[in-house]
Amino acid sequence: MKGMYIHIPFCHQICHYCDYNKVFFANQPVDEYIESIGQELQLMKEEQISFDQLETIFIGGGTPTSLSEQQLGRLLEVIGQYVDIDALKEFTTEANPDEVTKGKLAALKEGGVNRLSIGVQSFDEGLLKDIGRTHNADDPIRVIQEAREVGFDNISIDLMYGLPNQTIEQWQQTLDQATELNLEHYSGYSLIVESKTAFHRLMKKGKLPLPGEYATGEMFTMLIEHMEKHGWAQYEISNFSKKGLESVHNSLYWQNETYAGVGAGAHGYINGIRYSNVGPINQYMKKLAEGKRPILQTHQVTEIESIEEEMFLGLQMNEGVSAKRFEEKFGQTLQEVYGDTLEALIQQGWLEFVSGKYRLTETGLYRGDDVFQEFLK
Repeated sequence: MKGMYIHIPFCHQICHYCDYNKVFFANQPVDEYIESIGQELQLMKEEQISFDQLETIFIGGGTPTSLSEQQLGRLLEVIGQYVDIDALKEFTTEANPDEVTKGKLAALKEGGVNRLSIGVQSFDEGLLKDIGRTHNADDPIRVIQEAREVGFDNISIDLMYGLPNQTIEQWQQTLDQATELNLEHYSGYSLIVESKTAFHRLMKKGKLPLPGEYATGEMFTMLIEHMEKHGWAQYEISNFSKKGLESVHNSLYWQNETYAGVGAGAHGYINGIRYSNVGPINQYMKKLAEGKRPILQTHQVTEIESIEEEMFLGLQMNEGVSAKRFEEKFGQTLQEVYGDTLEALIQQGWLEFVSGKYRLTETGLYRGDDVFQEFLK
């Protein structure tokens, strides 16, 4: 097991597009929850789940930086009781620009975090307000400057396109401002309207003015061209980095590697079993107080499912799926399993075979969902 995801479900403000497991911060048992993270790690250890090979930890949410400086310090202390933090290649936490102080940044750095993933989404004040963000366009700039002063040399920001009322011009301005920051990593995601979100409720009422498929596709093209023009290489459909600074943690997901999921509502993949934890915080903590892992459901991944996952996850990366690695992993060649499918996708111009790997073509990048569907039996 090379990775660990830790979920912090607390937020001071809930964004209109977010469908992750989250609750408003006020009146929540935050300190007790942090201790429960330690209890879950202890129970995993007692089940002989080893953290010795961990390369990466990612703390997500919710909003991890909704925690106070002291709470962040305690969280990292708890994690450090079970994991050799110094041995990690990458230790990332998500951060919300208007909640991060220099004191919190110092606490994170002192606790072993070496990478920040900052939720910026846009530099347009109007769009930020429309999507439920509480920071302004200057907050990310301040946070990045303070993070550099504290010693962070690996910073990523998330950007979003296809937002309600967003124009091509607004997206171009956000791209320009983002790359002026000269960061190590950028992620650019198209808005997906998920159920049980404020945006979904508006869409059902016909009150969500989205840009449309053509404009959203144009924004995706702008993202790729802008990043590559300014020196950030696309290594996954939505992710761009300077050479050697690709996200270690997210790459584990795309490479279909195993990882632990810790915290309320977290998902994990250990020993061929995908599992999810109970979401409600009180239920999560109650299970742990009873000495039980807080698992809601498990699924034993079949070989067929594992093969399918290998394809639709691996093809999201620009390097694609290695024919040699596939054969070593599954004892079958890609041709034996997907020969006709691969040939048909190559003929359509959506897939290519380069240096022993199958990968999406430039056209295929825009038809990713259609391509991935072809590998589901």
